[in-house]
Amino acid sequence: MNRSPASSAPLKIGVLISGSGTNLQAIIDAIEQENLAAEVVMVLSSRPDAYGLKRAADAGIPTVSLNRDVYADRAVADAAIVTTFKQAGAEYLIMAGYMRIIGPIVLNEYPNRVLNVHPALLPAFPGAHAIDDAWQAGVKVTGVTVHFANALYDQGPIIAQRAVPIHEDDTREALEARIHEVEHELYPWVIARLAAGDISIDPEGKVHIAHA
Repeated sequence: MNRSPASSAPLKIGVLISGSGTNLQAIIDAIEQENLAAEVVMVLSSRPDAYGLKRAADAGIPTVSLNRDVYADRAVADAAIVTTFKQAGAEYLIMAGYMRIIGPIVLNEYPNRVLNVHPALLPAFPGAHAIDDAWQAGVKVTGVTVHFANALYDQGPIIAQRAVPIHEDDTREALEARIHEVEHELYPWVIARLAAGDISIDPEGKVHIAHA
């Protein structure tokens, strides 16, 4: 699974989006600032009107969008995803606000090579409404998790986490903004560790990061 530390070539990644693409932009910016030795070889969107497609186009990155009809058959959608990214040469897939479930066809083709970012400290507050769930629960700390995706939704091996405190005078909007700021820092950092060959998974499914 892990990339050879001796590799000097940029890590080829494919990014999956569904919306505005702010995490995609953070990845693009990190590459341009030479903080991330990677190349986004393709951006795939589950929605043709996703603003993240414009971000990709502005950066000269090829794009593909799938419509609702394709997703009517999950196996067809998964096959299209695999074909798209394999033809583009993607070594890893990066879910960046992708609001569809990745199925077994993709996971089998990219074992321990599909990453997701989640706006909470998993296993706390899984699911699509993590920020609202943490806010309504009244917890004092939430955060961000980057993990490998597997067949169990939001239960894949955790790579890295960073806490985000919830202040007494916070608003829901202020909390969300701080969580996204952390996402935009942590996600490129994790991908940079992948590119450097610093990330591995042991036989028990625990992730290890060298030189962290």
